[in-house]
Formats: sequence, structure tokens, C-alpha cells
Amino acid sequence: MTIYQMPFTRFLLAIGLTLTIGTLPTTNLACLAQTLGSAPSAITPGGSATAVSATAGSATNTQANAVQVLGLQQCIDIALKNNITIQQGQLQVESSELQLRQSRFNQLPSVNAFVSQNISSGYNVDPVTYQFVNRTIGSNNVQLNATVPIFQGYQLKNTIRQNKLIRQATEKELAATQNNVALNVIQQYLNVLTGAEQLAIARRQVETSQAQVDRTQKLVNAGAAPEANLFEIRATLANDQLTVVNNQNTVDLAKLALLQAMNLPAGQPFEVEFINLPDPRIEAYELPASEVYNVAKQTQPQLLGADLRVEAARRSIEVARAGLYPRLSLSGSVNTIYSSNGNPKITPTGTIVTTEIGTINVGNASVPVSTTSTGFVRSEYTFLEQLNNNISQGISLNLNIPIFGQRLARTNITNATIQQRNAQLNADNTRLQLRQQIETAYTSLLASSNRYQATEASVISLERAFRAAESRYNAGSINATDYNIAKNRYDIARGQLVQAKYDYVFRVKILDFYQNKPLTFN
Repeated sequence: MTIYQMPFTRFLLAIGLTLTIGTLPTTNLACLAQTLGSAPSAITPGGSATAVSATAGSATNTQANAVQVLGLQQCIDIALKNNITIQQGQLQVESSELQLRQSRFNQLPSVNAFVSQNISSGYNVDPVTYQFVNRTIGSNNVQLNATVPIFQGYQLKNTIRQNKLIRQATEKELAATQNNVALNVIQQYLNVLTGAEQLAIARRQVETSQAQVDRTQKLVNAGAAPEANLFEIRATLANDQLTVVNNQNTVDLAKLALLQAMNLPAGQPFEVEFINLPDPRIEAYELPASEVYNVAKQTQPQLLGADLRVEAARRSIEVARAGLYPRLSLSGSVNTIYSSNGNPKITPTGTIVTTEIGTINVGNASVPVSTTSTGFVRSEYTFLEQLNNNISQGISLNLNIPIFGQRLARTNITNATIQQRNAQLNADNTRLQLRQQIETAYTSLLASSNRYQATEASVISLERAFRAAESRYNAGSINATDYNIAKNRYDIARGQLVQAKYDYVFRVKILDFYQNKPLTFN
């Protein structure tokens, strides 16, 4: 199954926006209509991010053309190809398909051939003439047997139905595994984007602090500001530079997690296409958690697979019940044999042979008595002639009626019933986990919505406060400490807003995913 069959992976594939990391302009998140068709940027792990122009699957890095640029779809495809659990699931599907095919073949006749070579010596019975002889005899026995099942207590049909359900269940379980792998890749990809945007904010903080250092240096040189202000602003610049380093480390760790999600070794140079997400419109989700769950019950492959396992377990009970029914089969065989001591071959020659067998007395004369017969030649039958002459056929109708089998059939039925109940409990547990996951995702969405709204309001207020503090600091009305407090609060709030934005968008898409909806932005 390709990733295009999993709707969750579509919502980030069609959008992209150039985000230049390494320069320090103010970032304004545009609406989706502005993002379509624009070039994405890329972030290089282990170093500063660089602008990348990517069109039609190609990318040109202005600093290192050899570095590979991976988009979200590419990352998902690599993960699906390399994931060991998915490969094991594919083998399970192949195995279940073989089991289904074999169960269908079991309805066909079974044909077997048997050939033996025997040598016996001493006083024994000739296998062809059935006469006792005292000599060494070589013989061959050739048999061809066929058996056709007629009635097996519906075991064959129920086995076919059971194996068909098992194959369908393994396919659903494989789809669930692929979904989980894709979700993990998307989450790691979004973590990279979150870290990259926070890194851009940190670099803009450095630029702002550097500008204040330069301005304060000029004021100190002119004697218009105390040197203490310069020291404090330089300390703020150093702290902002440390924040850049920490955020770069966060990006590197996020990229390492993405590599591990794709089962790729660490240390490979690569770049990630940067996807811009528009500022979300905070509004109530269209369905309550209970309705989302009702839709998910009809679409989620892990639940569909669990239900198929329950139905397959029910069929296994019917398969076990077949042990209580009589079994009817039709058998046929063709046999032939060869013996080195077989009857001789008599071949007439067509001549008349007169043989004197004695005399009789007629009066005083002795009259000879003779017989006439057709002449013949005695010889041995060839191997193939003996096989052809000794062919025998047989056919039989076999009825096997179970009377007492150490209660094996009853035990098998009871065990199959237990397995069916266990499968039902597994399905109920899957439903419970799915419902709890949806409830958690819904509650997290509400919390994320409140957090984003509060953080957005905080950023607006803190930005105004920072601009006012900056103007007052430039005018000499406040000292560097008050300016730094306003700046730090504003910078922290902007970083929190980035996290809140990605968290909210991801929570919305999770609920859409549970409804099997194509996850794109309007």
C-alpha cells in the first residue's frame, strides 16, 4: 500500500513557502493561498539553515548542491520502505495468502504414485504366480492411487472462509502499521519545523540585540549613556546567541529523530523542505468526540482488523465441529507388478507336431499311439509386457464414522471457543483504546485552542509593550534592565506561540485522520 492511500499524509504535501533561515527579517505567516506554488526552504542539520529553491522534485542549494533535500512525502516513503515492522507485516500478508490458496487446493483430489524394487531369496512366494519357489526373485510393484474428498463435515469450506478472513485481517493490520509509521514521521517532521521557526525567532533576537549594542556603543562613546548600559546590552546579546545555539541543537535532535523514524543511520547530510502552516482559525471542532468515534469505528484499519480476527475465530469453531461428523471420500487405484520368475511366454509357430506317446496291442501286433499339436516357442515376458499384463484397477467409497476419539473433537471445539472469546476481548480492547485516544485528542485540541488564543493575545500585548519599551530606551527614559525584561518576555511569548500553533494544527489533523478525511487546508 502506497502512502497515497493514507489520507493523513496528504495534508502537508501540497503546501510550501520559502522561509529564509539565516537572515533576520520579521516572519509573517501568510494564508494558504499565498503558500501554494511558492518555493520551500531547507534546513541543514548540524549547521545553519540555508535557503533552498525546490521545483518539480529538484533542489539547488546555494552552498552545497550535493546535499539531498527531503520533502515530507519522501520521508514517509523512505520510512515505509525501511520499517522492519512493515516488512514483517508484508510477510504475514504473503503467508496468509499462501494459507488461503492451500485451503482451496485441499478440495482437489490427491494423486500419489508408488514404485518399489524387491529382491528375495530362498523359499518364498512368487508375487505374480503365487507359487512357492526356492530361488532368488526380483520384483517391482507399481501403484497409482487417487482420493477425492466428498464430505468432510464442511471443514474444507469453513477453513477457506477462515483463511480468507485471516488474510483480510493481516492486510488491515498492515495498513494500521503503515498509518502509525506515517504519523510518527509527520510528527517528527513537524518537530523539525517547530524548532526551525523558533531558531529563526532566536536569530532575529540576536539581530535586534546586536543593533541595540551598536546603538548603545555610539551613545557611550558620545557620553550620552552610561557604560553600564553597554555591558547589560552585551550580556543580553550573549544570552540571545546562547538561545540560537540551543535552538540549533533542538533542530539537530529533531532531525536525528526524523532519521531514526525513517530507519536511516545518523550523520547523513540532508535538508528538509520547510512547509509553512498558516495561522490557524480558532473555532469549535465540527463534531463532538462521540461522533468522531462513531465515524472512526467504520474506517480505522486496526479496529476492522480486530473484528475480522473475531469472525475468523468463529469460523475456527465450525472447523473444529467437523470432527464430530462422518467423512466420506472416494478412492481409486491402478496396480501392476513384475517378477523375474513370472510365467513363461508361449508363442505358436504354426507347424503341426506329431508326438508318439506310447503303443497299444491290437491282436498280436503293437500299434504306436501318437498326438498332434501346434508347435510353439517358450520365452520370457519382457519387463513392460509383464507390467501391461498384470494391471489391475480398483475403486472404493470410504465412510469414516467417529464414535469415540478420546474427546479430541470436543476439546478442539472448546479450545476454539476460548480463542474466539479472547479475540472478542482483543477487539473490545481495541475499541476502548480508540475511544480513549479520540477523547484524549479532542480534549487536547480544546486545551491547545485555549493555549493558542491566550498565547496569541499575550504576544500582541507583549509586542506593544516591547515597542514602547524600545522607544523609551532609545529616548533614555528607561534603563537597559527594564528594556531587557520587556524584550525577553516578548521573545519567550513568540516561541510559545510557534509551539502552540503547530500543536493546535496537529491536534486538528489527528481528529480529521480518525474520520478518514483528506486532510488539506481550505
